[in-house]
Amino acid sequence: MQSLKNCHVVITGGTGALGVAVVKALVEAGAQCHVPAIEQSVPADRFPPGKVSVTTGIDLSNEEAVSAFYAGLPPLKAVVNIAGGFAWAPIADSPAKVVQQQIAMNLISCASSCRAAVANFRKAGNGGHLINISARPALNPRLGANMTAYTASKAAVAAFTVALAEELKGENISVIALAPSTIDTPTNRKDMPKADHSLWVKPTAIAELIVAQIALGDPINSGALIPIYGRA
Repeated sequence: MQSLKNCHVVITGGTGALGVAVVKALVEAGAQCHVPAIEQSVPADRFPPGKVSVTTGIDLSNEEAVSAFYAGLPPLKAVVNIAGGFAWAPIADSPAKVVQQQIAMNLISCASSCRAAVANFRKAGNGGHLINISARPALNPRLGANMTAYTASKAAVAAFTVALAEELKGENISVIALAPSTIDTPTNRKDMPKADHSLWVKPTAIAELIVAQIALGDPINSGALIPIYGRA
């Protein structure tokens, strides 16, 4: 395992519940975190002071905005692509606009970030780690009923991850995807108040796994799609 002290890591979606947990875990491991945020402002107390740089107003589905963000970064150790969106929408409520939105928020944002990250890794010549967030229905689409556009977009993230890992396997760049079931966040608790929240995956547990992945010296599991189901 390698030390993450003073390593630079990008976390997209870093202002959400999972993203904040990942940022905190990386800071505790010694990393310097860079967070592109679509919000125009982010409360200063959301992150630990001193080791987190937040750039606001970044639309990750906009390739030019993503390229400009990465252009100002130092050599990176890793990129964690958490940014995305969810739509509970059965087919009757899924016009092309909804499908396109889910593809943009989940696949395009991930692919654009990975593209810019790979250019950064190649320039530095030290390899790197890409960790994408897919979802359980992407690995078992039968669970994606009534959220078909979301499921398809997250399945695309999974396929993209495996294909990209194969493309980069000779460059010491690891590419994996985590496929969590329901994550225990305030929003999910509000939306599903009667669910057994004790069965859900904790953001801190996912964050620990991500830190461990980035600390690997040899990307032996590149191309892996890792189920993160907790007890669900």
